[in-house]
Amino acid sequence: MAAMLDGISLDQLRTFIAAVDEGSFSAAARKLNRVQSAVSGWVGGLEDQTGVILFERSGRFPKLTPEGALLLADARNIVAGVDALKARARLMTSGVEAELSVVVDVFFPTDVISAVAKAFAEQFPLTPLRLFVEGLGAAYLPVLDGRCSLGILPPLPQAFSSLTSERLGDVPVVAVASAQHPLAAIGRRITRRELGRHVQLVLTDRSDLTAGRDFGVASASTWRLADLSTKYAFLKDCVGWGGMPLHMVEKDIAAGTLVVLDTDEMPPSGWLLTMSIFQQPSQPPGPAGKWFIERLKTQWQS
Repeated sequence: MAAMLDGISLDQLRTFIAAVDEGSFSAAARKLNRVQSAVSGWVGGLEDQTGVILFERSGRFPKLTPEGALLLADARNIVAGVDALKARARLMTSGVEAELSVVVDVFFPTDVISAVAKAFAEQFPLTPLRLFVEGLGAAYLPVLDGRCSLGILPPLPQAFSSLTSERLGDVPVVAVASAQHPLAAIGRRITRRELGRHVQLVLTDRSDLTAGRDFGVASASTWRLADLSTKYAFLKDCVGWGGMPLHMVEKDIAAGTLVVLDTDEMPPSGWLLTMSIFQQPSQPPGPAGKWFIERLKTQWQS
């Protein structure tokens, strides 16, 4: 039986599917540009090889049997899989990347990335998009070691000569605290000394690239958190104060649950964190990567 099933051809499966979709052998023959006897032969051959009656032929038109209906789903999956294989092979020979891996800094607006990813899936349905979200040095590592071909990252104090960059734009960052926090009640510019009396929530680097270095730390008392969502939750729950990308806290500021602090390091207007696209010159982006970069620029500026 197994040897018989090995002889099943794609032509048989496509003819079987066409006969169901078109409603008759004659209509399937017209669609496939074959004579009707050929269609009947393909379907009959498939029935012989599987040992299953696919159609009830007593009526005017062939009617799918319950067993035929079950095998139809398998036939569709097989044909779709082969079609996907052929399309992916064509894609590979056209120069489009087999996949695109991108690392995005945690401060970059998620809604922009989401919109670009959605459009990318429509434009390159056969090219998987692998997105990583990291902070500080941990966001640079995947680009440095080649795991990601593109990085959407802010600058670090140290330069990486092996990477090239292209400026994208700026993310405003503001210092905030809960409306119930003592710092929120100060109606003037808050001195560094005053800030130092309160716990500052600081994002920590999950890599060793920036070991021993601090960015924007104004308090001697710091709590270090590995992810931005935890920092955001702590801020809202009145556990310390800290810097946040404006797009993440705008609604909270408008609602009055978070208050923007006026500090020496960070005025109420915030400071701008420049985002750039980093890549290795030895691994230039292909058509999918170039499309991703251009779409990202357009999406963020709109």
